[in-house]
Amino acid sequence: MFNYLKESFKRKIARRITREYPVRIDTFNIQNIGEVQFINWQNPLITSIKLDEQKIAFFKQFVAEGDLAIDIGAHTGDITVPLGLCTGPGGLTIGFDPNPYVYKILEQNAALNVGKVNIVAVPCAISVNEEEFYFISSEASFGNGGISATKDSKHGKYVYPHKIKGINLKRFLEEQYREWLSKFSFIKIDTEGYDKEIIKSVSGLISQYKPVIIAESFGKSADEAKMELYDVLDQLDYEIFYFEDFNINTHVEKMNTRTDILKWKQTIDIYALPKK
Repeated sequence: MFNYLKESFKRKIARRITREYPVRIDTFNIQNIGEVQFINWQNPLITSIKLDEQKIAFFKQFVAEGDLAIDIGAHTGDITVPLGLCTGPGGLTIGFDPNPYVYKILEQNAALNVGKVNIVAVPCAISVNEEEFYFISSEASFGNGGISATKDSKHGKYVYPHKIKGINLKRFLEEQYREWLSKFSFIKIDTEGYDKEIIKSVSGLISQYKPVIIAESFGKSADEAKMELYDVLDQLDYEIFYFEDFNINTHVEKMNTRTDILKWKQTIDIYALPKK
């Protein structure tokens, strides 16, 4: 009971007081890969990340060594690092996150596991135009949150004091990584309900290279917005699937109509595969 009350108090403080939290380097032994390190952020509101063979195998369904994979809303790198292990040192994984607090950990995770990954961390949001935003969270410790053009936002009341940069993904890739575009096989998007807008903004790239897409159907979004996410993917000629977890043995359900995405009221992950 004492430990429960102690942890509960820590979480309460993290919701109300902005402060820096330490990190911990964990080491995981992954079959066929060896030792992999991951830096976990000790924010009481953030669940520690564990890496294992089942998680890596989930992404290996879609990503091969030498590919280009993109992680938008990368947070501390819980998906970025497994993707990097799949693309390998001869491939490239790019993780984007505008949250200044989690970006510090993402950047450190990108630099680990030398010789096993090639990860680039970018401290920017993805937007239609090159512009600046406020980063806003419902938690004082900025464990999560989203971008907003104004300080008044559905994401919460805690506003990071400096604006963050939004960049156009298509323009960024064509200017910085043009030679990798032919290997673009995978994109994951997790941006607190903004996913469909990002997919729209890079629809040209998606139509040309047909990467596997993972996105989030945000639980707090209106039903019409959830169905619009389905429509955007369907119009790009993709099949859409619900999946329960980032695990090779996860439960998967195919969605056949736009209303199928409304079966789940909570936030869910979906993946989309190009139709053959």
